[in-house]
Amino acid sequence: KQHPWPDAKRLLPHSVAKSARHVSGAMPYWMTEGVWAQGCCQEGSCNGFPPPGMISQFYILSLRGDTIITRDFRGDVVKGTAEIFFRKVKFWHGDAPPIFNLDGVTYIFVKKNGLYYVATTGQNVSPCAVVELLSKMAKVFKDFCGVLNEESIRKNFVLVYELLDEMVDFGHAQTTNTEHLKSCIHNEAVMAEPPKTGLNLNMPAWNPRTVPSNAVHRPVGPTQNDSSRNKKNEIFVDILERITVLMNANGVVVNSAIDGSIQMKSYLMGNPELKLALNEDIQIKNMNLGGFGGYGAVTLDDCNFHECVDLEEFSDMRTLSFYPPDGEFAVMNYRVTGDFRVPFRISPFVEQQTPHKIEVTIIVKADIPEQNYAGNVQITCMMPKATATVSNQLGAATGQTAEYVASDHKLTWTIKKFQGAAESTLKSRITLSTPISNAANVRKEIGPVSLTFEIPMYNVSNLQVRHLRIAEKHKSYNPCRWVRYVTQSSSYVCRF
Repeated sequence: KQHPWPDAKRLLPHSVAKSARHVSGAMPYWMTEGVWAQGCCQEGSCNGFPPPGMISQFYILSLRGDTIITRDFRGDVVKGTAEIFFRKVKFWHGDAPPIFNLDGVTYIFVKKNGLYYVATTGQNVSPCAVVELLSKMAKVFKDFCGVLNEESIRKNFVLVYELLDEMVDFGHAQTTNTEHLKSCIHNEAVMAEPPKTGLNLNMPAWNPRTVPSNAVHRPVGPTQNDSSRNKKNEIFVDILERITVLMNANGVVVNSAIDGSIQMKSYLMGNPELKLALNEDIQIKNMNLGGFGGYGAVTLDDCNFHECVDLEEFSDMRTLSFYPPDGEFAVMNYRVTGDFRVPFRISPFVEQQTPHKIEVTIIVKADIPEQNYAGNVQITCMMPKATATVSNQLGAATGQTAEYVASDHKLTWTIKKFQGAAESTLKSRITLSTPISNAANVRKEIGPVSLTFEIPMYNVSNLQVRHLRIAEKHKSYNPCRWVRYVTQSSSYVCRF
């Protein structure tokens, strides 16, 4: 007796489907992060027709609208949707939403590193599931290509198509697990030029205990012209924190939060067990943890861990034990909403000199240690719509520029390197085309001040890695272990 869906075996990855036999009563399976789940297509429940696919088409577009990768899984959506999508997104008023419907076709996309990852479907699918799938696919491409940009995707298009065929079959997700995909992929990656780091500064020569940030941009699989450097036993740990801060005109913090993550990328041979030790005084709200605590302890509002992490020693020793999977993964995500020392203080002032002239003064002070610095600091402030001309006066510090963008009515102040404990001031004299009657209306027209920055080797929450060790260490096995701290702005705003 034949199963009502003759193509059920196509739901297995190609490397498995080649040897799969179509048996009576077979049920479709799909795979997400290494977990096989049994489908709902049972005899009589689908009336002899295959269940609706998850996605119909997938493509990767550049910011210019060029189609770099395209795949039509089901053939039930009209051709040319890539051009329709790009035209719609390009001329959307403001930022296009990640999900929209046009002429009966649903477009779902994510944007990463200057590339659009787009899926289309004519079925009623779960939008969140498709967004998650697209994000996981982008992560897999980055793991196998090393760098996620247009050049890397173009140079590795054969590898990308092979990955795509293993991850999605007939519109259904199969697996997005890097470790499982390594056994199915046979093409070698072509190394592309890694992108320049955001901190484009004149740095001294690297000492033996330091490596550049692009050292982590290596494929997890084999590469063409593989060198001995690429075969080094290394593991990289990033403690990344994104800060959200809202201040009032007096510089008082109204709302603040830290979204942190411990990211790890492993190039270790043999997949040994690792032990990652954090601060002994870490406390988590609403959890009764043993060990140290008290005044000055690092208090987390909540946190979650990767599925591979063993928490047996976390309560007493604050130690995480795990066997690292291939590729990049988040060992731990955490959130802090209590009081903490914000890295920058902003003080804005507005003075109306005449009905046609206004002077805006913005003072920014770095409240971080002197040995630290922030790179590529950018301060933006909205100006009145009636602004005719803007004259800027900068302080004595070098490496800073100020520019008024008339089309956006926005003032942009850029500081290449902002040293800790330093202070910078910008004075802008604004001439208006139409007069403003009183100072209250001036404040409504100006601001707020927004700040973007990146601070290397510094974190606000004081979460630290005490050590990263191999559980069973042998004399002949001594890999390199690299740790990096990065603090970035998520939303850093000061009101007038």
